Amino acid sequence: MAKRRRLTPAQAHFLDPAPVRIGGPGLGTDAGAPPASAPIAQVSGDASALAALTELAAEMEAAREQGLMLENLPLTAIDIGHLVRDRMVQDEEEMAALMASLEARGQQTPVEVVRLPDPKGGKTHGLISGWRRLTALTRLHERTQEPRFAAVRARVIAPESAQAAYVAMVEENEIRVNLSHYERARIALRALQEGVYDSRREALLSLYNAAPRAKRSKIGSFMTLVERLDPVLSFPTAIPEKLGLALSRALSEDADLAARLTTRLAATPAESAEAELRILAEAVEPPAPAPTADPAPIEPASTFDPAPTPAPEKGSKRRAETDIREPHVGPTPGAPLPIAVAPGVQLQFDRHRGEIALRGEAVDQTLFEALQAWLAQRG
Repeated sequence: MAKRRRLTPAQAHFLDPAPVRIGGPGLGTDAGAPPASAPIAQVSGDASALAALTELAAEMEAAREQGLMLENLPLTAIDIGHLVRDRMVQDEEEMAALMASLEARGQQTPVEVVRLPDPKGGKTHGLISGWRRLTALTRLHERTQEPRFAAVRARVIAPESAQAAYVAMVEENEIRVNLSHYERARIALRALQEGVYDSRREALLSLYNAAPRAKRSKIGSFMTLVERLDPVLSFPTAIPEKLGLALSRALSEDADLAARLTTRLAATPAESAEAELRILAEAVEPPAPAPTADPAPIEPASTFDPAPTPAPEKGSKRRAETDIREPHVGPTPGAPLPIAVAPGVQLQFDRHRGEIALRGEAVDQTLFEALQAWLAQRG
């Protein structure tokens, strides 16, 4: 009878996976190291990661160029005079309120800047819009020396042209602050003088395209005022619309008025807006009428009957009302009589001189263009 062999218990780690040996000839083995991936898989993973990073960098650069990313820029890196500013005066109460808001809540709205192609003096970006915020932050930093006010949150944009940069500045100020007609006209004239636009019409249509036609017409009238008197005016933003339009019209009609006003304002600079406005108002006031002589004394009635007034010829008609075709009727001999043809519009016609004149408060650029279009339709 054969002898039975006694079996030993199964090893506990018999079914465990075999350890992976890492290394080549002459290298030791590490049974506890994780399995090594194939070289081709590692290369493929690195290429995918690099492609993802490249794509992300391209997207970020595109977003930055489109002005979709915000950057913190030092105040010293912003050229605040990159564009001619349309704002001429700053209300100190509004500035104090803005500074208080920035100090309490921080900067909520970014400014808009553009990268300068040729940085100078440490100025790497030019300001497009946000003059008030940048000024308020600068004042806060000068007063407190706190690092949080040493930088401005900015959106870096890339305008297609100088015209686009001016439009961006004007649009923001039109939305946020009600500028005066003088300030609007001033920036349009400055852009024209710098060669950004070729004509006044082009400047007005580009900068104020969203404004009603009548408003653009008034801004265009104020451009004459800015062009003739800007160097000598101390309080130009205080000029009301009605006075500004009248003054612009007077400057166009009287070639010597600008020189007279310049001489007077330069000789005696106004100490207040009211004083300057009085001088400007006097320039457009019509001259006082010459004093008339005392009427001749009435002769006492004579004892004889006066010569009878000749009767009108048979068939003749008396005029029931004034005929604007007749120039020799009016307050003075030989002067045409003005006729009110519409509210704020008076019409005069001199048949012998072949002239038609329109005058009044309602005579403006809009009326001129409408009349011009009507005459063109008549051929």
